[in-house]
Amino acid sequence: MKVLSFVTRLQWFFRQRWGSYALAISMMAGVSLLTIIPPKLIGNIVDHIRNNDLTSASLNQSVLLLVGLSLLIYVMVYLWITTLFGNSALIEKLLRGRLLANLTKMTPAFYQRNSTGQLMALATNDILAIGQTAGYGVMTLVNTLVGASVVIITMISLISFKLMLAALIPLPFLAIVINKLGKGVRIRFLEAQASFGQMNDHALESISGIRVMRSYVQEEHDLAAFDKVTSQVMNKNRRVSILNALFQPTISLIVGVSYSIGIGYGAYLVFDDQITLGQLISFNIYLGMLIWPMISFGEFINVLQRGSASADRLETTMAQEPDLQDPEAPVQIAVPSSIEMKGLTFTYPTANHPSLQQVSFRLERGETLGVVGRTGSGKSTLLKQLLRQYTVDRERLFIADIPVEQLALDQVKRWIGYVPQEHQLLSKSIRDNIALGKPDASREEIEHAIKMASFTSDIAGMSEGLGTIVGENGVMLSGGQKQRLAIARALLVNSEILLLDDALSAVDARTESRILQHIRKERAGRTTIISTHRLSAVAHANWILVLDEGRVVEEGTHEQLMLLGGWYKQQWERQQMEASLEE
Repeated sequence: MKVLSFVTRLQWFFRQRWGSYALAISMMAGVSLLTIIPPKLIGNIVDHIRNNDLTSASLNQSVLLLVGLSLLIYVMVYLWITTLFGNSALIEKLLRGRLLANLTKMTPAFYQRNSTGQLMALATNDILAIGQTAGYGVMTLVNTLVGASVVIITMISLISFKLMLAALIPLPFLAIVINKLGKGVRIRFLEAQASFGQMNDHALESISGIRVMRSYVQEEHDLAAFDKVTSQVMNKNRRVSILNALFQPTISLIVGVSYSIGIGYGAYLVFDDQITLGQLISFNIYLGMLIWPMISFGEFINVLQRGSASADRLETTMAQEPDLQDPEAPVQIAVPSSIEMKGLTFTYPTANHPSLQQVSFRLERGETLGVVGRTGSGKSTLLKQLLRQYTVDRERLFIADIPVEQLALDQVKRWIGYVPQEHQLLSKSIRDNIALGKPDASREEIEHAIKMASFTSDIAGMSEGLGTIVGENGVMLSGGQKQRLAIARALLVNSEILLLDDALSAVDARTESRILQHIRKERAGRTTIISTHRLSAVAHANWILVLDEGRVVEEGTHEQLMLLGGWYKQQWERQQMEASLEE
């Protein structure tokens, strides 16, 4: 049943590669058939020696035939090994590609349910186990079925049915023991894989947060915690290895009993003249040839249990659908002529209270919206609704007066350039990071985006210029440089809608002013939404929302909000006073 289940899951691959599998299996069957010839030749030579009728010509002929068979078997084994294990490497490549393609479609809720470490374990250990089953597992299965069948049929037809039957009496016990061991391996392997994912999570957190740990002198504490995690991984893998180690000794013990029966009962048959001495020697060689198929059977059960467990884990992950799906008949819009929210309320999947409550506004194309408020008031959450990362209630968010749920996801995403609070930079050059959304951008376009982000002088001071490697997640850059690099990346694509989520918090007031001037000039006629703590960044906006606990408590232009005399005016005056003191 496990075999059928595994084959069913990967039937798309086996159908695609059936020709190469057929070739490999045919070669393996051919090798099994050819290997029955040498023991028969050896038995015949022994009988000729015993009867004193062995001639030099017949001996030379037998030796040449054995050499020729060895060369032919060598070529055939090389062909099926390269073919079979080539398929194993190919399925690993295809599965990793499918997994990554599936992960790119998932929304943030998926990554809240699945940790990075567990996903890394899927892409490494689990897919490797599936590849081994599709390669090494197929080899052991064919060796068990074909190899054992050929040898047993040969023993029956050329030696003695009674001797073969007696020698194989212990084998049913082998099937029972291996079945029990295989179930134990599956359970323990799943536990080991889950523990491996936890170790990945810890390692990822330790590496990414190394500077914070050093600043708080927590290296020893983290090393102790990591040692505890790795000990759990070691112990659980050791439990798997203990069961794995029982396979071969069990098989050797049972085959040893078969040998004893074969030699004892076979000697009796020789003395009783029911078989010849050469046939007894051939029989014992054939019996020895059964050892590998029996070991293969144990290896197959072991590999199958691992591969089946990994396939279950992978299938469970791949079966998860994105929370957002494209509509069956998406409405096509040329440009987002307006953005409107009508009483939008939103609650995160893992939260108990709404992060946005009854938010409403309308923004025409070419206008700028400012979103301000205290920390945790819902500014970033409001911007994320436009990114289509979470589902929203129907007919609460509109683009060009069309409900956003009627628009294709890719179309909405192509309209938007986004600069988040937490900047995700690749461990590549500055040029590659800026050109992420437009890989074919010319040098002039990149330099223009850099100028708009007021990042030119910083790059000029770097020895490699645009070719400077920023390190993992921009470790070589300051906070302000990361922000301006991210702004340049978003400005390069020249999107219809630009979302700046507190994207100017790490730059000084003068740099902020230059960037905003460039944005207003270059993006005339395109929509911009700015979320910020620094009110000077949105003073020019056509409309400003003041959020508090997810609700709009004040709204209007800068002048209107100043006349209201509420939170906005108080915060503006406080920030202006701080700015004058700094000057």
